Amino acid sequence: MDHLVQNAVPKPNPPVVGTVTHHSIELHWDQDKNLQREENINQRFSFSVEKEDSKTHTYDTIYMGYAKRYIVQNLQPGASYRFRLKVTSPTEEYAYSPVVTVSTIREPMCGKELHRAVVMNNEEAVVKLLQKGCADIDILDELGFSALMIAAQKGYTRLVNLLVEHGADVNQVNGSGKDSLMLACFAGHLNIVKYLRTHGASWETRDKSGCTAIHWAADGGHLDVLQWMIMNGSKVDVKDSHLEWTPLMRVSSITGNSDVASCLIEAGADINVKDKNGKSPLMVAALNNHENLVALLLEKGADFSTMNEYGKTIIDMARAFDRKNVVALLMNLQK
Repeated sequence: MDHLVQNAVPKPNPPVVGTVTHHSIELHWDQDKNLQREENINQRFSFSVEKEDSKTHTYDTIYMGYAKRYIVQNLQPGASYRFRLKVTSPTEEYAYSPVVTVSTIREPMCGKELHRAVVMNNEEAVVKLLQKGCADIDILDELGFSALMIAAQKGYTRLVNLLVEHGADVNQVNGSGKDSLMLACFAGHLNIVKYLRTHGASWETRDKSGCTAIHWAADGGHLDVLQWMIMNGSKVDVKDSHLEWTPLMRVSSITGNSDVASCLIEAGADINVKDKNGKSPLMVAALNNHENLVALLLEKGADFSTMNEYGKTIIDMARAFDRKNVVALLMNLQK
């Protein structure tokens, strides 16, 4: 078996270390491109990043997939970590790289103090730290949040203004790709949303799931924020890059908030839009038993005769999931 593994999967090089911070380590790899020449994902070699447990000296998989880059997050400052790369063939033969050892950098004390002062909404302490110039204003905490992200999420308007005036990056993102604007939209802090927009924050920025600020505003359910965003040019039918969900589709799936749905529809949202699996907002609302939203969508003219990718109608799907009230609504419409 060892001979087969050696022939089928050449021993990979260790992962290359990229950017290292006090809470994260970037690893990337560019193995033999011949391993990745097949277009069919089922014929491609996959990669796994494994991290050593310092106590047991065993390895745990922290990433598995086809990407050639991974950022290890939520690490301790000033600590040493060991990683190795595993390459697996389509026939499940595999080989490991040599181990690479990396240490995170120490977190500046001023960074900790800045984040603590912002969390406590202590404007005087923030001013003193910024005047000292001892802290990188965009330094991230252990959760991957900058001081500006924290202030925007918590609704600390004066601190947001102060941090931006001192050069905080309004377009910086956290580990999931969310910027301060997305966080403020979700939390419902309209004044901060307006301020960030006037200082360069964009409606077009996407997080790692492909969602924009209006997706997060729809999830948050704050109508004043949503209405202002639409007036300010945010697109109501923008699709995420994962499921191709619009904000209306997210409402149908997650919150079922009829007021938010009504706001989006009045602003021109496509009520019969389809996601990548062929589902409409009405289908998704029915599956998630959002009865009031189903009624609203029907009232606004949603097409209840549409079928999913398997040829099932909305009534079929509602029956399969025992959504009795939803079935009754749809049956009444057919009479």
